[in-house]
Amino acid sequence: MRNVLVAAMVALAAVYSSGCSVASGQRSVGDVVDDSTITTRVKARFVEDKIVAATRISVETLKGVVQLSGFAVSEAERLRAAQIAASVPGVKQVQNGVTVRPAT
Repeated sequence: MRNVLVAAMVALAAVYSSGCSVASGQRSVGDVVDDSTITTRVKARFVEDKIVAATRISVETLKGVVQLSGFAVSEAERLRAAQIAASVPGVKQVQNGVTVRPAT
């Protein structure tokens, strides 16, 4: 139940934060919705995954290209985050900018 609540909050934040990003001549509303959907799906899958910590890795999507940033405690977590993002429908490319910072 907790995971569903966290996923819902992440989804709401993603939709809210991207709602104002359409300007004349840039992207269509459909493009923004598609990118927001991809971002939400990636974040929801992070929440469900036992390896990836959804709170430490940020996700942004532009025209189907997913940019990951933040910190992972291991190379395995960093690679798993990219693998999860790449598996989401609509993702054209994943740019993995996650930095490994072992837990202290």
